[in-house]
Amino acid sequence: MGKVYICKYMQENNSDIELIKRALKDDQQAYTEILKKYHAPLYNLLYRMVRNKMETEDLVQEAFIKAFSSLASFNDDYAFSTWLYKIAINNCIDNFRKKKLKTFPLDKPIESKNGKIKREFPDSSYRPDKFLLSKEKDRLIYEAIQSLPDKYRTAIVLRHNEDKSYEEISEIMDIPLGTVKARIFRAREMLKKQLKEKLFPK
Repeated sequence: MGKVYICKYMQENNSDIELIKRALKDDQQAYTEILKKYHAPLYNLLYRMVRNKMETEDLVQEAFIKAFSSLASFNDDYAFSTWLYKIAINNCIDNFRKKKLKTFPLDKPIESKNGKIKREFPDSSYRPDKFLLSKEKDRLIYEAIQSLPDKYRTAIVLRHNEDKSYEEISEIMDIPLGTVKARIFRAREMLKKQLKEKLFPK
């Protein structure tokens, strides 16, 4: 971890701590500033988990409500963003369990603004250009990630989409560091197997 990164991290955390202190004194503007600062990154994280805009927005709002209601318990030895992500992830997982949401099977149509998109198997008589091949690969990767069990999908999204360190993931998911590494290793193996079968069929 470089000195510039550490300095930036400390400045960011100090800024958050000041906002929290103001919020705890019933400064409504401080709550608004926290909301504006973290709404987009939190939304992006949770959307990768549930893939539903309305449900994601509901989960984001619930996460902020829970965070604001327990703001006094925040330990400023840790990053506020990590604490907030932990609340959001736990709430998201609870939502999965409560509604018994299932992961998307690989052959399930993908929802888009133009309706449902079904998987189109390649025609051996037609060779698409590189752009179409890239789009197909991206879609297969997305489907493979969505098919992972919740605990593996959460870990891989935090690691590769959110660029979180193993230590941060450990804090967010409230699991030992070794378990984080094991889950990410297992998730990668599962993805590798699925993508090998889909991208390089025998």
